[in-house]
Amino acid sequence: MELFWWFCTIVLFAVGLIGTVVPALPGTTIILAAAIIHRVMVGADKSIGWKTMIILVLLTLVSYVFDFVGSYFGSKYFGATKWGAFGAILGALIGLLFGVIGLFAGPVIGAVVGEFIAGKRMIDAGRAGWGSLLGNVGAMIGKLLIALVMITIFLIAVPSPF
Repeated sequence: MELFWWFCTIVLFAVGLIGTVVPALPGTTIILAAAIIHRVMVGADKSIGWKTMIILVLLTLVSYVFDFVGSYFGSKYFGATKWGAFGAILGALIGLLFGVIGLFAGPVIGAVVGEFIAGKRMIDAGRAGWGSLLGNVGAMIGKLLIALVMITIFLIAVPSPF
């Protein structure tokens, strides 16, 4: 039965890795859930300890901060005003409702609209939108790295089933 739970954990890890790139799935949350399920079903003596669990929870929380920080700092780096940065964050939140397209288009549109509200020209608004897009891609790469670290920590902390 232990091998069955290992298989389920590995499948959930794979889904979680996909989820860090596809916004419809909460990637790091799925990885955390896989670790928790493994601990509950296999037992504490054959799974991760509380310290490892706390580290995985903290990494999951950090990964969610990346989404909003990426939009904000990406647009600010390319010269966005407060309005553009706020628009990028608001666009990211609204974009989550529209799947993959919304994740990329929402912050860009939000940053551009925010810059227009601030009275900026199209070139400056476009720069802010571009920065927001680059920030989102950077955040996605960061979340993927966090997910890989989470899986690595789990695999190092758990004794082998064989």
